Amino acid sequence: MNMMDLIKSRRSVRTFDGRSLSREHAEMILAFAKDVENPYDLSITWRILSAKKHGLSSPVIVGTDAYIAGKMRRVPHAEEAFGFSFEKIVLYAQSFGVGTTWIAGTMKRSAFEKAMGLEEDEVMPCVSPLGYPAASMSVREGLMRKGVKADSRIGFSNLFFDGSFYKPLTEESAGEFFQVFEMIRWAPSAVNKQPWRVVMNGNEFHFYEKNTRGYVNDGWDLQKIDMGIALCHFVCGAEEKGMKYHLEIKDPGLSVPENTEYIATYCID
Repeated sequence: MNMMDLIKSRRSVRTFDGRSLSREHAEMILAFAKDVENPYDLSITWRILSAKKHGLSSPVIVGTDAYIAGKMRRVPHAEEAFGFSFEKIVLYAQSFGVGTTWIAGTMKRSAFEKAMGLEEDEVMPCVSPLGYPAASMSVREGLMRKGVKADSRIGFSNLFFDGSFYKPLTEESAGEFFQVFEMIRWAPSAVNKQPWRVVMNGNEFHFYEKNTRGYVNDGWDLQKIDMGIALCHFVCGAEEKGMKYHLEIKDPGLSVPENTEYIATYCID
């Protein structure tokens, strides 16, 4: 399965079939997570936790005992780095049939933080259950997906732009990068808000966050995690096409829409 097929076939899983995560799969996921890098070179500690052992719970998850969580220092770009690395892990788990879903709020956070041994200067942004998807979703899960229109995405030309925000990018003008943009477009995000906006200017791709109120808490911006996921999908697309790239933080000074914030630039070498 190529990356585009993997990305489009993945969905958030909240209803699992009751089987325990196999030791083999747990070891594979942890070994992969240990080696996952992010473009900000920030360190993240990953652990797989037992709900029964640690008293963990989420009202939206049924049928599995295993969760993966990560913690890191609260430093600049921590959100983007976490989103990038966690999405790599999620896609890896998907590649051999292990279901996941991003959870940031609908959980007993204090129990997860205790199980992770969270220090005062650390954050544990999100967790995910790990398990094998049930044959059918629960009614609650189906309603949740319908509520956020989980199977739909914002139109191509509303997310991507050609040189400036005044000129929407068309599928035709995206040229060889069309598939890369599609991988970004199908990235998951909190409540499916899809906050990423990308301006293509030659071999430079400027990423911006379209802020939505209510996603910043205690200085922590949940939508910057979504931006990390979008950056991850760009890298997945570029690597699949054999492209060389590097990340820079250099605001090009473009005129931007209201509530839109520059994040980073990927350059194709």
